[in-house]
Amino acid sequence: MTTTAPRPSAPRPSAPPRPRPAAASDGGQPSSPEASEAVTGLDMVLVDGARGPLRRMVPPARTVARFGASLARRPETVVRTGGDLVRELGRIAVGRSEVAPSPKDRRFADPAWTGNPFLRRTMQAHIAAAQAAARLVEDADLDWQDDERIRFTLTNVVDALAPSNVPFLNPLALKAVIDTGGRNAVSGLRRMVSDLVSPPRVPSMVEPDAFTVGEDLAVTPGAVVLRTDVFELIQYRPTTETVRAVPLLMVPPTINKYYITDLAPGRSIVEHYVAAGQQVFMISWRNPDERHADWGLDTYGQAVLDAMDAAQRVTGSERVALQAFCSGGIITAMVLAHLAATGRLDRVAAASFAVTVLDWARAGTVSALMDPEAVREATEKSRRKGYLDGAMLAEVFAWLRPNDLVWNYWVNNYLQGKPPAAFDILFWNADTTRMSAALHRDFIEVAVGNALTEPGRATMLGTPVDLSAVDVDAYVTAGIADHLCPWQACYRTTQLLGGESRFVLSTNGHIASLVNPPGNPKSTFQVAPDTPADPEEWLSRATKEKGSWWPDFMAWLGERSGDEVPAPESLGSAELPVLGDAPGTYVLEK
Repeated sequence: MTTTAPRPSAPRPSAPPRPRPAAASDGGQPSSPEASEAVTGLDMVLVDGARGPLRRMVPPARTVARFGASLARRPETVVRTGGDLVRELGRIAVGRSEVAPSPKDRRFADPAWTGNPFLRRTMQAHIAAAQAAARLVEDADLDWQDDERIRFTLTNVVDALAPSNVPFLNPLALKAVIDTGGRNAVSGLRRMVSDLVSPPRVPSMVEPDAFTVGEDLAVTPGAVVLRTDVFELIQYRPTTETVRAVPLLMVPPTINKYYITDLAPGRSIVEHYVAAGQQVFMISWRNPDERHADWGLDTYGQAVLDAMDAAQRVTGSERVALQAFCSGGIITAMVLAHLAATGRLDRVAAASFAVTVLDWARAGTVSALMDPEAVREATEKSRRKGYLDGAMLAEVFAWLRPNDLVWNYWVNNYLQGKPPAAFDILFWNADTTRMSAALHRDFIEVAVGNALTEPGRATMLGTPVDLSAVDVDAYVTAGIADHLCPWQACYRTTQLLGGESRFVLSTNGHIASLVNPPGNPKSTFQVAPDTPADPEEWLSRATKEKGSWWPDFMAWLGERSGDEVPAPESLGSAELPVLGDAPGTYVLEK
């Protein structure tokens, strides 16, 4: 893969103003779905994954200097904000303050935070100070880049200093001391030491033996029918008498393992598809190491083509449908452009992109929170090592939502001394994989240069990428609370592709919007009859449907998957015999 866009060392043009994160008093969560667009992006994750997330928590000296100089030019602002804080602290001291946490802030949900006068005052003082600091940043009127840097640091510092993180203040910790006779402190210290000795150095979100892949997770019956150096191809066993003639090839992310699509029974996307009469094939990526440092986008693009060939040979179908997830969607989109450029796009019956960003104009924050030197440093670190460490990526993901993924477990694991609850999604998240150095570099170049938005700025397997030439029908999904791939950025995929698109906005965030099985009474999705250029216009036209988007996708795909044919009696073929049972061997590699 090559790009003709500027290298990462070249700064990008200034981005337009974007929605800002919520004040720290709101628990550090975005105040609206739109606000999440300002929080993070895949480009930033990949840069931080090499450099370490804590580097970003300290803003550059020049940003701090500009912030200080701006406040120095506005002494009345500092005096007014300071005075407001002093008066509010006075009201807190005498018990007359109305300051309260957001109803969604779970840190202060215990009744002791409001019922105990000392704890209530401590909580209110923390919130009041956080609000004052946020007002100072607001009044400093910094440019958008410095504003993002200062706000990110402020949010993380304020969250870390919350009284709920302090052992002798948190009522849950105090109750645990009484209930266990202090054994919680010993257990918590043991857990902390265990977590800190190796990356990711954050509190464990799930016990390492909570699940077993192939026994509890990834148990949909199937077989490996192809194994290459890069991937294994799994064919799933049909459970219906007839199946759709056109098979579906699923392309999972290259970050983490494929079984996010095949979690526990009843929560498995693959299981649902097979039960709906769909022939399903799955790519299971190999976990690369330093031997595979030169595996770039072209390597993974060729792997998708190889998997398509195999699915067609096994089923005898002339066409195949594709469904890709997150970073797998970036690769798949570029492969589709390659097929269009080489006159072979007729092999594809339909395409689906789940939580995938192809236009990074406002989806990433690398130009705000990182400088060109940071990008160079990140790619150089992975080049020297041969890969980007999956444990470092897990640490980055945790610090994207510190209240939910760090401090929540700090309280549970260390202060209360309790084991984290067994949750299949978090177990998958902890089952990390590495990313080859070349793929890490290629992803960053594509994202930072926003190379997929202009024809010819990137290439796949020697052909220019022009997404407007990809005129197959597309089904595009996003999560309304996605902190990594904001739904507005995912929506812009519909404007880049040349075919008819159906956009579906699911509930929840990046992963929960995918793992959204039918039967959950709280699940909904939004859909509109067309896809106008403005995502907000789409939202105004959308109607809310109850339930999961999985059946909707199966109905949409069924219209594009040919006739129903008798289900195959066995898996594989004479040319591609079964090599072993699902989930295969690559998914088990550490």
